[in-house]
Parts: sequence; structure tokens; C-alpha cells
Amino acid sequence: MILPVEQTWFVLVELLTDLRKRDVDVPTSITEDVRLVRTSINFYKSDPENPEMMKELKRINDMLNSIQEELLELAETVSTDYPAEWIEKLKRAARGEEVHRPPETRSKFIVGAPPGFAAARVHLREPLAEDRVQDIAETHSLIIEFEEDDLIAIYGDSEDIKKGLREIGSFFRE
Repeated sequence: MILPVEQTWFVLVELLTDLRKRDVDVPTSITEDVRLVRTSINFYKSDPENPEMMKELKRINDMLNSIQEELLELAETVSTDYPAEWIEKLKRAARGEEVHRPPETRSKFIVGAPPGFAAARVHLREPLAEDRVQDIAETHSLIIEFEEDDLIAIYGDSEDIKKGLREIGSFFRE
């Protein structure tokens, strides 16, 4: 099941990635909020019939609106016309239209990867400081989620993931 909030999330992830590729400085707090929203959407989808989940859905919408506002402000720094294409996609997503088609086959190991994005899961030899990993994520336009202290999920373009993995691997070379 694809929800309008999920479609909106996909558009915002795509916008965030595009802004980073255009060398726009996207605050780490936005990336963290994007991850939190994805987790919240998955939580909501686990039991949407539960009346308590209506509160969760409202919270998801509030967070998406906040992220959307911040990202569109950053988009205006690219050019005055740049935000228009994203606003149109966001309108379509809000109407419940399918803006991003979920992939035909999903990885059995990484649940919730955005459509059109490559994904990787990495078991680290030892935990890394989150700020070091987030610096790598920002440098290579990636979204990195800590699933455990020594397990991370990485989302982004295939080539960007390869570059990010090389840099993460450099921390463990002897």
C-alpha cells in the first residue's frame, strides 16, 4: 500500500538528493528528520486500522510539512524557477497520485529503500561516530541510517554509494 504521505516522502528524498548534488548545504537535522519520518511511516503502515495511529499520521504530516518548507526554501537558492517542478510533484503526491512507483522487486534485506535509489547495508568492524558517517553522507549525497551501532543502511545513487563505502572502508584499513 502506497500512502500520500509516503509519496510525499519519496519526492522530498529526491529533492534533498538533488539539492546536495547541486552543492546546496542541507542541514543534517533535515536528513535526520527524513529518516525519522520514514520510520514513522513504516510504523503507521504496520497497523493503520488502530485508532491510535491517526495521531501518528498527523505527526507524520506535520513533520513532512516542516521538511517540505525547509527544502523548498533551500531550493529557492538554486534559482527562482527551480522549486516549481518540486511543488508540482508535491501537489500530485498530496492528491494521492503515484509520483514514484515502488520498485517491482524489493531487497529482502533492506526494507523501505526509496524507489529508484540503490541501497546497501554494512556491518562495521567497530562502531563509528555518527558525525563521521554523516559527513560522508553529506559529501556523497547519501542517506545513511544507523540500524545498530555497527550496522548501517545506505541509500543513494549507485556510484555515490560506492564512493561512500570506499571512504567508510578507509577507517578500517590497518
